[in-house]
Amino acid sequence: MDDRGGLPSVVVAIPTFRRPDRLADLLEGLPPRLAEAAMLGACRVLVIDNDPDGSAEAVARAAPDALDLTYVREDVPGIAAARSRALAESAPDDLLAFIDDDEVPEPHWLSALLETREREGAAAVMGRVVTRFPDDVDPWVRAGGYFHRPSRATGTRLSIAATGNLLLDLRVVRRLGIDFDDRLGLAGGEDSVFTRELVRRGGTIVWCEESVAIDHIDPDRLTRRALLRRAFAHGNVEARIRLAEAAESTRPARWGVTLRVLVRGTARVVLGAARAGVGRLTRTLAHDARGRRTAHRGAGMLAAARGTMFEEYQR
Repeated sequence: MDDRGGLPSVVVAIPTFRRPDRLADLLEGLPPRLAEAAMLGACRVLVIDNDPDGSAEAVARAAPDALDLTYVREDVPGIAAARSRALAESAPDDLLAFIDDDEVPEPHWLSALLETREREGAAAVMGRVVTRFPDDVDPWVRAGGYFHRPSRATGTRLSIAATGNLLLDLRVVRRLGIDFDDRLGLAGGEDSVFTRELVRRGGTIVWCEESVAIDHIDPDRLTRRALLRRAFAHGNVEARIRLAEAAESTRPARWGVTLRVLVRGTARVVLGAARAGVGRLTRTLAHDARGRRTAHRGAGMLAAARGTMFEEYQR
């Protein structure tokens, strides 16, 4: 705790990898958002640079003077290692707010998270991430629902959460002994494993509709090829997480999980391909885009059942 009236301290953690321009925009937008958070004893910013070349250091050093900023470099590749480093560097703090380096927070981003945590008594609070597409984005991308994230009523309990806009009560995290698992390497999914384990051990996660971060997607991530690769990766990591969770179960239980992965993956491939075929025949973008997304996700699941690990963030 900070000594100012017993109010909690928070660290805003920003894992980053070779996005200096995006990181600069985020740091420029943080001071007014932090100033809105009146219920804090102290607030600082932590930049975790996952680039061994330290490409974010100059940007971090040039951050607005209003920010109490710490820059560290994490040379172990992968977002899990960067997020784990954030936890390690946050030992003096009570709360940690993750935000990604390609996001910019909207007004009341942090204060809404803090107010929801205080009211709900939750171990974690997840806010919204809203993707802002360029004006000339391929209509197929919008029709496919890529990067669409559902809204919920504030206070809704979640069984899993993403870390693009997430507040953690570090006191609960430490008490439960949870950390980010780097065994997923560059595949992603570390946030799913972490938050599922948080809930499994008795922690609660709730939604905050009023906390919004705007996600600016680079054009090279918006091609059809890149998005279908992303769908395959998501299916692969989803299945691998379920298989890993069953690894210590009895042999029949492991076989049951593997069978379910195979059945669900096959169903998605077949139904997705059929929907995409209908879309091409009828020239319906939504059917084509969503069907191909479903089929690629199913293919990723089948690859996981065969023991293949697909690293979406391979360098």
